Amino acid sequence: MRLLTFLLSLIFFSCQPESSAPTDAPSEEPMPIKVVVVTMFERGEAQGDEPGELQYWVERFPFSTAIAFPQGNQDLYYNAEQGVLAITTGVGSINSAASIMALGMDSRFDLTKAYWVVAGIAGADPEDMPLGSAAWAEWLVDGDLMHEIDAREIPDDWETGIFPLRETEPFPEETPSPESGAVFQLNPGLTEWAYQLTKDIQLEDTEDLQQLRTSYENYPAAQQSPTVMKGDHLAAMTFWHGKMMDTWADRWVRYWTRGEGEFVTSAMEDTGTAQSLQLLDNAGKVDASRLLVLRTASNFTMPPDEMTAAESMQNENQGYSGFIPSLESAYLVGSEVVRNLVENWEQYQEKLPTVEDLQ
Repeated sequence: MRLLTFLLSLIFFSCQPESSAPTDAPSEEPMPIKVVVVTMFERGEAQGDEPGELQYWVERFPFSTAIAFPQGNQDLYYNAEQGVLAITTGVGSINSAASIMALGMDSRFDLTKAYWVVAGIAGADPEDMPLGSAAWAEWLVDGDLMHEIDAREIPDDWETGIFPLRETEPFPEETPSPESGAVFQLNPGLTEWAYQLTKDIQLEDTEDLQQLRTSYENYPAAQQSPTVMKGDHLAAMTFWHGKMMDTWADRWVRYWTRGEGEFVTSAMEDTGTAQSLQLLDNAGKVDASRLLVLRTASNFTMPPDEMTAAESMQNENQGYSGFIPSLESAYLVGSEVVRNLVENWEQYQEKLPTVEDLQ
């Protein structure tokens, strides 16, 4: 009887029209979810207007069913045939942590085998990444858990006013034990699998992108056409910008990863997502080792040489220079991974994919 109820519920969800109002998921049996697509913001409606991170997924994957999610930022979206759920967490680690925890504790869903694919835009270090590119992260480093003294008041021999909690100076020689949530290493094998699966995807190189990168003539990596790569991530609630802050970010990531990580992308949510998944894993609700983080370059984290940081930030506040191409890359690369996981679910339900599976 329970099986019949569950099958009927799937038929009900798959038959809902795209314009249907949000509905509650069935309550008798939790819906088994194969993949959760994690986006962070949407600009307006989930389809049909100017896109944010969610819209291309809803329109193209597609996700035809909206599920009410009052304890989160906005409705969830569901593809019953594929067993894939999409969530929009809201901006900042405070929202991502709350939304992911709320989803993980939602009794309507069985997330114990789910893979989590973060697919969002980011600032990119022009030393490492061209606009429109996509980077899979192995390391997530938090840029909020710290002490800070205003740069106008720091000692003359300090390179920055930022230093680890309970320390007395920037970058002490012995890296302290990180605070909970300060740094996460994602599953290296899973990250490498996602990269190898997608590294040859051709990303769109628009005339606008070609024009924009001419300003970064002293940054060879920024001069390249968009590509899929690996690169680590700094998450901070402060939307920082500028060459000096970029230098700090590069050092901060290398410091907390003990030289293993390389700062490439900057956004605001991913350590919150990772922290909630780790706690949910402790409770047996999810498998935190199934987290993948993909960030695409919508803008650079510092200005070109002829522009001040303030001028550059003001320009970015009018609209990210690589915004639409970065959304395209996030969907194009992220959806390839999601579809591969679903198509090979019989294999990947119990065993995490590895590079060997692609040979």
